[in-house]
Amino acid sequence: MKKILVLHGPNLNMLGEREVDVYGNIKLEEINRQLKTFGQDHGFIIEACQSNSEGDLVTMIQKAKGSFDALVINPAAFTHTSIAIRDALSAIDIPIVEVHLSNIYQREEFRQRSLTAPIAKGIISGFGVNSYLLGVRAAIEQISR
Repeated sequence: MKKILVLHGPNLNMLGEREVDVYGNIKLEEINRQLKTFGQDHGFIIEACQSNSEGDLVTMIQKAKGSFDALVINPAAFTHTSIAIRDALSAIDIPIVEVHLSNIYQREEFRQRSLTAPIAKGIISGFGVNSYLLGVRAAIEQISR
């Protein structure tokens, strides 16, 4: 069975508690539950991990090569700052989809530049949990090609 890794970056473990006006009330556990159900419904295994550590995310990205068929990532704040995550993404040869709960282009200017988006097949932002579901759908389509 094909596998997709979903990585959640820093502070996403605080969903439902922080900036609910931006990110909504949904908790990360609920997002992961929906993703796994969506994956199963489409014949895919979804594995989801979250870390506040840049180094841990780099290691998880590196381990995805050879273990997963695609990667869906919300780098969160590292989107705008992490060359290390960008380099790790460019080193794996699987489809990558970048997602964001909020529309990064409606936010502060410093959030409107993604260092990781040029490595991804595409970016989906602004649709809350649906950004993740659309991201997994896009990853499935990339794998199926």
